[in-house]
Amino acid sequence: MLPEVKHITEYPLYGKVLVGLLALTTFTILVPWLDLTAFTALIALVLASTKAGIVMTYFMHLKVEYILLKILVVMVLAIYASVILLTFSDYFFR
Repeated sequence: MLPEVKHITEYPLYGKVLVGLLALTTFTILVPWLDLTAFTALIALVLASTKAGIVMTYFMHLKVEYILLKILVVMVLAIYASVILLTFSDYFFR
């Protein structure tokens, strides 16, 4: 973390993050019940990625880290996105 930046996250913010994560988890559970065929897995992956981003931002304190660490996380997410795109391109063209 940055030594010169003092960050104190307020408890109400953690409550809002909790409510958001619970809402996204509820959507993740409800998505398979909808008849979305091939998009069901895509929506579930997008919801899971969103939840992972929220956890990284608030609970792993990525919001107050050095820019280099943020760049590395973005690079990892780009690799993840390319693997997902390759997987779905294979899935859609079968």
